[in-house]
Amino acid sequence: MPDGDVLQIEEAGGIARVTLNRPQRLNALNPALATALRDHFQGLQRRLDLRVVILQAAGAQFCAGLDLKEQAPGDALGAEAMMAVQHSIRDIMIAMRRCPQPVIGVIQGAASGGGFALALACDVRLATPDARMNASFIRIGLTGCDMGVSYFLPRMVGSSVAAEYLLTGRFMTAQRALALGLFSQVGALDAMQAEAQALADDMLRCTPLGLRLTKEGLGHAIDAGGLEAVIAMEDRQQVLCTQSGDFHEGMAAFLEKREPRYRNV
Repeated sequence: MPDGDVLQIEEAGGIARVTLNRPQRLNALNPALATALRDHFQGLQRRLDLRVVILQAAGAQFCAGLDLKEQAPGDALGAEAMMAVQHSIRDIMIAMRRCPQPVIGVIQGAASGGGFALALACDVRLATPDARMNASFIRIGLTGCDMGVSYFLPRMVGSSVAAEYLLTGRFMTAQRALALGLFSQVGALDAMQAEAQALADDMLRCTPLGLRLTKEGLGHAIDAGGLEAVIAMEDRQQVLCTQSGDFHEGMAAFLEKREPRYRNV
């Protein structure tokens, strides 16, 4: 498969539908796929026309993690070279959190290692009943803390549950993830794909600035020093939104019970 085909990107109506496309390798992250994902999410900073991302995968598995068959053994590379490999993958998750577009993940089958990190870096996660996630790094001689997993997981499910999975590499089932709030919904793949579209459509009814600042605000609130710091940020975001012409259109559309017509969209 040519490198250009490992990641399929379809753009329409303000939505980027991003599909991992290495089903024959369980969508494992090889250098070509990692580079394509990193470049896409880093490039979203400049894409005002794209307002929501749906991240999904071809085939039966979401992502089996790093493709070990295409990765040289650690002892074959020096520390500097291995750090470059590490950065090439972890930068995907950083870019997913930095990009202003909400990312909706549709997860089926295994999301292991790097696939687990991709799932956790999404803003909303929808899954099939056979979905299962684990920090597989600890099972191959590494630590369970990699690619942002040790940042995301304790904040989402608490320290005890995070330790349970990161210290063992055990798989978290879809049912457990749903009960913990990691998944918003669990259902058949076609139903979850339809729900992802419905969520994206609802997000597109928000003003472009309001949607971007909400993602930004949620990210900062997680690490804020306290309630007053969060409220001060919220105050400034709200005032900023009122200065946009889209704010008045959004209000008018709500009162007139019609779809909004935002500028430059």
